[in-house]
Parts: sequence; structure tokens; C-alpha cells
Amino acid sequence: MKKLLLSAALLGSATLSSAQQSISLFNGKDFTGWHIDVPALEKDSSQPNPFIIRNGMMVSLAKPQGHIITDAQYENFRLDVEYRFPGKPGNCGVLVFASTPRVLYDMFPKSIEVQMMHKNAGDFWCIGEDIEVPDMEARRGPKEKWGSVDGKNRRIQNLTDSSEKPLGEWNAMRIECLGNTVKVWVNGQLVNDGYNATASRGQIALQAEGSEVEFRKVMLTHLKKRKTAKK
Repeated sequence: MKKLLLSAALLGSATLSSAQQSISLFNGKDFTGWHIDVPALEKDSSQPNPFIIRNGMMVSLAKPQGHIITDAQYENFRLDVEYRFPGKPGNCGVLVFASTPRVLYDMFPKSIEVQMMHKNAGDFWCIGEDIEVPDMEARRGPKEKWGSVDGKNRRIQNLTDSSEKPLGEWNAMRIECLGNTVKVWVNGQLVNDGYNATASRGQIALQAEGSEVEFRKVMLTHLKKRKTAKK
């Protein structure tokens, strides 16, 4: 009996420990833990805030363009995001390893963007940071044009464009960042697998860019970096 009780206690402790590793970055009520960076609001404060809370969801209204950014920085994590375009399909993205604000077009923070654009979910866009994938030239273009600044080939196409749900339905995107690697799944399908990223830690940001997007889940799970076997 004692062994059974001990086993149950250990199991309960392990379950609790595992549960404590996952945190919701959005509480469904307000933007605690986030700050908003929308350049247009500095020029004209009468413009509407493009980020609102509606029916317990975080909503990006697309305009004016900008980002909502976590106050905290993260490394070695899994981010699970559930989103949908409730109206017109369009553009949006999740930024990982975000740091210096407004390094591109006086709006985008230095980061690696995981694209959410309808029919292109899972593309990488390099914004001041860079990352590699297999078959780079096929997916990014000629090597001499690669770069992470304006005028360079910053887009790295995903592995498949067939992973998204029909417009209006909820999509599940999982982004796993371990050290300098970034893997992306959309609705359970691996759509990108990057390595040798030039960053491994930073803030997380969601965009207001091209179309209204609803977010009902933004869940982060802390991960332990895997040890590399010695040769």
C-alpha cells in the first residue's frame, strides 16, 4: 500500500511539475504581460488601437499596423497558438526572438517571423536575424540575394501550403524553439524546420498587418534544451 501511495504521490508531483511548465500568455481579460508598439498611434493618438479583446479572445484588427509584444523574453520553449481569419483572408505573423524595435520599415522588431498569411502559414521571414533550412536555394532563391534587411531575399518558403483549415475555421500552429533551431507545425503537420538561427532568446510578438485575426490560445511551454552527444 505504501508503495502504491508513494507511486501515486510521485506521479502527481510529476504531473504538477509538467503542468507548471506551461503558461498562458494571454489571460482573456486584458493585456497583462504585453505592450503594444504601433508607430502610427504616436503620430495620431485618435487612431484606434489595432489590438482588442473580444469575447475572451485577443483580436488583431490589422490597422493601423504594428505589434503586440511580450514584456518578458523567452528561450527554449514551445508556443501553441490557435487562430483564425474570421472574415477576409490576409496576412499576419508570430515573431520569435524579437529584440530591437522597429529595425525594418520603422515598424518590425528584429526577429524571425513565422508567417500566418493565408495559404502561406509556416514560411520564415528574416527580420534582422537569420536562419537556415535544408534546400535553401530552392526555398529562398539565389544565395547572393539572401539577407535579413530590406531588398534582400528574407522569405524562406515552407514545406507545404496544404496544412491550413478552410477560411473561418481554427488553425493550430506550434512553434518549437530550442537553442538556435525553430520548428513549425500547422494543424499537426511539420511545415518548417530551421537551424543555425542568429538568435536563441527574445520576446514574442503578434502582428497587426494585413487582415483581422482572432487568437483564442497563446500557450507557452518551457522546454529543456537537448544535450548534444559527444563524439
